[in-house]
Amino acid sequence: MEKITRFNSRTVVLPQDDIDTDQIIPARFLTTTTREGLGDALFSDWRYDSAGKPITDFVLNTPIAKGAEILVAGNNFGCGSSREHAPWALLDYGFKAVISTQLADIFRNNALKNGLVAIVIDPETHAWLISNPGADIQVDVDNTVIRLPDGREVSFPLDRFARFCLLNGTDQLGYLLQQDEAITTYENERAWPI
Repeated sequence: MEKITRFNSRTVVLPQDDIDTDQIIPARFLTTTTREGLGDALFSDWRYDSAGKPITDFVLNTPIAKGAEILVAGNNFGCGSSREHAPWALLDYGFKAVISTQLADIFRNNALKNGLVAIVIDPETHAWLISNPGADIQVDVDNTVIRLPDGREVSFPLDRFARFCLLNGTDQLGYLLQQDEAITTYENERAWPI
């Protein structure tokens, strides 16, 4: 995982509410166990017509989306079935963060475990971001704030362990492996009699 302390990017806005994981990455793309290439299938049914050609007015097919690393989504983003492929597809596309007023719990946990910053903000700030697509903002994981173009800082909740993992570029297994020496010492000091 990439270490994320803070980064600046313009936003891409997808204002629909209740975008579920099957819309993020349709089930027909779940046969892979690797992340590579899933970005091409992100929002596939919305991005491409039945012949596989890009739908020109879908936001990810417009120039504003090119290189953007922050997706601002409508309320209840990532609802539906649990599939780790959803954050994988967002990351493979190039997004580093998703911002909404509500993120489905399982999606949010999967996102954070995979290095996608899942940000829940207040409705007023969200409404401003929705109405200002392409805004240049900063995501500051270290201080758990986003910085808007006018300099205003908006805090967002972030679990301490998820924040630690993002800042250090590690996942749960990586964290445990880093504790190997301490775990071995603990086990050796408390060895069970045979």
